[in-house]
Amino acid sequence: MTKRYVVRPETAVLTRGFDPKLSVGAARPAVFRSSTYVFSSPESAARAFDIALGRAKPAPEESVDLIYSRLSHPNAEILEDQIVPLERDAKEAAVFNSGMAAISSIFLTFCPPGSGVVHTTPLYGGTQLFLDAMMTPLGARFVVADAGDGKALAAAIARTPGLKLVFLESPANPTLRMTDIAAVVEAASAHAERPLVVVDNTFLGPAFQHPLTLGVDLVVYSATKYLNGFSDLLGGVVLAKDRELITQLRSTRALLGNILQPDECWLLNTRLPTVSLRMNRQSKNAQRIAEALNGHPALERVIYPTLFTDPDQVRIRDAQCDYPGGIVTLEIKGGRHGAFAFLRRLRIAHNAVSLGGVESLACHPRTTTHSEMSPEQLDHAGISEGMVRLSIGIENWHDLLADFKAGLEGL
Repeated sequence: MTKRYVVRPETAVLTRGFDPKLSVGAARPAVFRSSTYVFSSPESAARAFDIALGRAKPAPEESVDLIYSRLSHPNAEILEDQIVPLERDAKEAAVFNSGMAAISSIFLTFCPPGSGVVHTTPLYGGTQLFLDAMMTPLGARFVVADAGDGKALAAAIARTPGLKLVFLESPANPTLRMTDIAAVVEAASAHAERPLVVVDNTFLGPAFQHPLTLGVDLVVYSATKYLNGFSDLLGGVVLAKDRELITQLRSTRALLGNILQPDECWLLNTRLPTVSLRMNRQSKNAQRIAEALNGHPALERVIYPTLFTDPDQVRIRDAQCDYPGGIVTLEIKGGRHGAFAFLRRLRIAHNAVSLGGVESLACHPRTTTHSEMSPEQLDHAGISEGMVRLSIGIENWHDLLADFKAGLEGL
C-alpha cells in the first residue's frame, strides 16, 4: 500500500493536480489548447454530460471525461486543484476570466430575482456598477452598511427579508476600513434564511487573511492582482469549503462562457508558488513606507493597518489579519490639485490602476477605479479628492520612499 503524505501548502501548490505521465513526462504542466475532447467510450460521454448538467454526482476519485473547453479543460482543472491549498480550509475552486466575471457569477447564481442583498461600502467601482446596472434591474434589493460598522451590518442583516447574500470587502477599497468577518458570519447564521457570506479577499489573501476559517461561505479574488502578480493577465477565482457551491458556480460559468482560457490558466499556475514570497516582500515594503511617510507635512493622513488608531479597527486587524499587506492610501493636502501634482511627479511608481503586481502603482480612485460611484456615494464612503492609492511592489523600499517624498516635495 502506497503511503500518502500530507504536505504543507507551499509543497501542495507545486505537486497536486498534475501527473507528469499525462504530459509526456513534463515536469510542469503543458498548455492544452483544444476546444473539444475525445470520449473514451459512448458510456463515458453520457456519464460526463450527466455530471456536467447536474443529473449525477461524480463518485470519489472518479475520473470524468472532459467534454468541451467552455465547461472545463485540463489547465483549468490543474489550476483549480493547485490553488486550493493556498486558501486555508478551502476544498474546491472555480476559475474565471476576470475578477468581475467571478463576482458577477456569484450574484447571478445565488441571487434570484427579488433577492435581498447586504453589502459594505465602499466597494470596488466595477462591483458597485454591476450591482447598480445589472442586479437592480433584475429585482435585487440592496441594503448598504459602512465597512467596519458592525452594529449597522448586524442590523441590516437582521431586517432584510429574503436575504440571500452578504458581500464584504475587507479591507475596503481604497479606504482600508476593515470589517469584523466573524461577527458578520454570526449575524448571517442567526437570520432565518441563512444567507451566504462572501468576502472579496483580494487585498490581503491568500497570504494574510483567511475568511473561510472564520465561517465565510465563498472567498472571491481578482486573480489579476496578487495571485498573478505581474500585471499581464486577467483572472478570477472563487473558493469554498462546500463543493456543492462551486458546482453551482461552474454551471453558471458554463452558461456564460466565462471560464479562464488555457494559456492564462497555465500562466497563472506558474505564478502560484511565489504568491507568499511576493506578498511578504510587498507588505514589508509598504509598512516601512507608510510609517516613514506618516506625519509628512504635505499629507492629511496615511491610511495603513499598522497606523490604525480607531480601537475597533485595531481589534479587527489583530483578530483576523496576519500581516498588514501591500496597499497604502494617502490623503494629500490640496485635494485633487495636490493629488494630481503628486502623481505627475512620480518616476518609479507608475500612474496606473490595478494593484498587486511586482511593480509599484499609484492612482486617484475618485476619478478612476471608483468613478462609477456618484459624488454622494464617494463622499459618504470617504473617497476624497485628495486620496491616492498606492500598490507597493517589490522594488527597493528606499528607492520607493525617495520617489514618494520627491512627489510630495513642495505641495
